[in-house]
Amino acid sequence: MALTGIQIFKFLPKTNCGECGVPTCLAFAMNLASGKAELAKCPYVSADAKAKLGAESAPPIRTVEIGKGEAAVKVGGETVLFRHEKTFFNKTAIAIAVGDDESDADFDAKLKRFKELEYLRVGLRLRADMVAVRCRSGDPARFAAAVRKVAAATPAALILMADKADALKAGLAECRDRRPLLHAATAANADAVIALAKEHGVPLAVRAEGPEAAAAIADQAAKAGIQDLVLDTGARKLNDGVVQQTAVRRLALWSKNRSFGYPTLVVASDFADDPMKQTLAAATFIAKYAGIVVLSDVRGELLFPLLLERLNVFTDPQRPMKTDPGIYEINKPTVESPVMITSNFSLTYFIVSGEIEASRVPSWLLVLDTDGLSVLTAWAAGKFVGDAVGMFVKKCGIADKVTRRRLTLPGAVAVISGEVEEELGSDWEVRIGPREAANLTSYLRQM
Repeated sequence: MALTGIQIFKFLPKTNCGECGVPTCLAFAMNLASGKAELAKCPYVSADAKAKLGAESAPPIRTVEIGKGEAAVKVGGETVLFRHEKTFFNKTAIAIAVGDDESDADFDAKLKRFKELEYLRVGLRLRADMVAVRCRSGDPARFAAAVRKVAAATPAALILMADKADALKAGLAECRDRRPLLHAATAANADAVIALAKEHGVPLAVRAEGPEAAAAIADQAAKAGIQDLVLDTGARKLNDGVVQQTAVRRLALWSKNRSFGYPTLVVASDFADDPMKQTLAAATFIAKYAGIVVLSDVRGELLFPLLLERLNVFTDPQRPMKTDPGIYEINKPTVESPVMITSNFSLTYFIVSGEIEASRVPSWLLVLDTDGLSVLTAWAAGKFVGDAVGMFVKKCGIADKVTRRRLTLPGAVAVISGEVEEELGSDWEVRIGPREAANLTSYLRQM
């Protein structure tokens, strides 16, 4: 039977240091009981407490880290089946597969696309995360050479994919300091591959036909002392994959079955050879519920939609994406440049700032703290109203940067213009801008 928060609290140091990320040990104990935290987050917990709490305090799905440094990828750690229940924490990692049997031109072209395909969206850099090196030749030396080439070309997290332990050993020798994921321990090679992963302290993927068979190999690896495991249920049909991914997530979260309490990996290229069909499969498993999806290639027109889907799925629905409030200079404004104001909802900010940049008109953009709400939503919530806007304009320091004090409000909240004028006084001229950001470019050029 799982321990309650109060029972777990008795084993904690009760220092209330806050180093675990929450202010009190009691709050940390409650998070442990609900599977929202890991015991390792407490720097002062005793070895005796660790032994007594054991698996009771572990999250239902283990967080597994692959790679090192800034390029490290975390997968797993989820605590809910549906995003709206709370949030998903660690985004699905997207990997590109390169084979050791590919021509140098194809091999290099894939790596080039992997490194260059990067997009800026609402202030975030979106890109693929991992490179999977596949042993298709059956030659350990050739596989090792491919791994060495990839490791030299990119610091990204690596997946070593081979059926034979000797090939995995040869590849691991080229990048063991990068903490790659070994794929995979199977019924045929489990003893050798599990021993290899344990010897070098690297995460291990297990692969079998179906969740039960994969969990059996995972149990074998866990008994050998390997904790960082990833499950590959071996599905090759889309409907089977969805059923299996859902079953694994439910067994881990609802049944608290530790044999299934690991992130999962899906090889999208197993579902189809066609890149478009692979992308459709990857899109399905980003939503339900893969920790890693492996594509045979990445192309901009296919990768970008996957990155946007992932951004939407893994954005916390209870915490809007925010931009820091303050004064933003766009197109090198001067003391006579116009001043505009918007909310700190990230999407709103980047759309507005993008339109201002496109106009090439030097401008000042004020960003008001609205707790991440869009302009209209913030107005309805009483956060983008006349007195709040006026007070912010007076306190932010923009008056010291301009001699022509002209403030442009979003047209959608023109109703607050009178209140803003009253708050700012006669020193400022308040103007009404367009209702839609798309019209800002022409509006500024006319000004």
